[in-house]
Amino acid sequence: MLRIGLTGGIGSGKSTVSALLAERGAVVIDADRIAREVVEPGTPGLAAVVEAFGEQVLTADGSLDRPGLAAVVFADPAARKRLDGIVHPLVRARSAELAAATPEDAVVVHDVPLLVESGQTGSYDLVLVVQADLETRVQRLVRRGLGEADARARIAAQADDEQRRAVADVVVDNSGTEAELAAQVDRFWAERVEPAVG
Repeated sequence: MLRIGLTGGIGSGKSTVSALLAERGAVVIDADRIAREVVEPGTPGLAAVVEAFGEQVLTADGSLDRPGLAAVVFADPAARKRLDGIVHPLVRARSAELAAATPEDAVVVHDVPLLVESGQTGSYDLVLVVQADLETRVQRLVRRGLGEADARARIAAQADDEQRRAVADVVVDNSGTEAELAAQVDRFWAERVEPAVG
């Protein structure tokens, strides 16, 4: 099994790279998707979040009020650390379960937005970092519905490009076209993945 840690800042296009790798046969384990699963109604994760932050983080139907909680934790580093302490261990445990269920010869891509911040880079055979210039990332986030100030604050709350490059085996730049990005992913697959898996 080849374990690849895929990371990149918010708005960098990491999900696009993840999809391109899946097209080439990789099994993708998406930490963002798992992070949503572990705090669904009725889960111990949601109960722990409510215990830490109060009932005001719930919507009327009892599900997590993600925008409301995000507004709290992005404005308060201690609150974000408290939330991470609840969610990250649950995500890691579920990711390990999913990885254990894959075939022994699989290429497993762990799509982890906060790979650098959570200190997990040593857990992978290869670390692939997706980068894009700041203004491109801000524009993408604004198109997704964030305000510009909120987009910049979320980018600033994460590791910076230099910190990600320091742990990367390979960096792909997603500031250009989709075709340019796909060509970089093809090169990564041919030069780093195929030789490693035979």
